[in-house]
Amino acid sequence: MKIGIIGGNGKTGSALYAEAKKRGHEPTAIVRSEQRGREVLGEDAQLLVKDAFDLTKADLTQFDVVVDAFAVPMGSPVAYLHLDLLTKLVHDLRDTKIRLVVIIGAASLKQPDGKRLIDQLLAMPDHDKWIGTPLNQTYEYEFLQMIDNVDWVAVSPSRNFGPGPTNGYVTGTDELLVDSHGKSELSNGNMALAIMDEIESPQHQHQRFTVRNRED
Repeated sequence: MKIGIIGGNGKTGSALYAEAKKRGHEPTAIVRSEQRGREVLGEDAQLLVKDAFDLTKADLTQFDVVVDAFAVPMGSPVAYLHLDLLTKLVHDLRDTKIRLVVIIGAASLKQPDGKRLIDQLLAMPDHDKWIGTPLNQTYEYEFLQMIDNVDWVAVSPSRNFGPGPTNGYVTGTDELLVDSHGKSELSNGNMALAIMDEIESPQHQHQRFTVRNRED
C-alpha cells in the first residue's frame, strides 16, 4: 500500500515509516525539510517535501492511507494546529476511499473513576503552561466522532509515550491502559506495530483504540 505519513521524520512518524517499509509497503514521509527528512530516514527515503497545510487533495489522494502524525511540542503556543490540520484533512478526504489514521494523545481516555485524563490534567497547578497539546488532541477526538463520510480511525497512546522497546503491544478502546505494575507506557516502535497491523487488517472504523506496551 501507498502510505503517506505527515510528520514522517518525527519520533513516531519515523518508526512508522521504517515499519511500513519493512513490511513491503510504499511509505512516503511528508516533511517540511528535505535535509532533516534524509538525516532521520536515510538518503534514499521517499519524501514529499511540503508543509502539511499546503497539501492539496491531489497530494493526499495519491495514497491508500494517510497517517496524521503531526505534533507540536508540549507547551507550544500553537497547539491549536493539531485541530486545524485535522479539519483540513477531513475536508480534503470527504467521500474518498482514502483511510485516515489520526494519532491523538491519551488525554481523552477514561481513568478507572470514569473521568477523562484531561479532567485530571486541567486540575493540575500551572496547567495553562502546557495543557494546549493534550487539550487540542482531545478536541480532535471529539471532532472525529462527528464525521461519518471519511474512513477514519484514531489511535491513543498510553500516558507515557516515547522511547522504549519494540516488543509487542496490548490494545483497548476508551480506557487508559496500565500494566500489572500500574504503569501506562507505550514506545514509538510499538505504536508503529499497532498502526501497521490496523492498516493491514482493519479492525476499527469511525472508532478510537488505545495501545500500551506488552509485558515480557
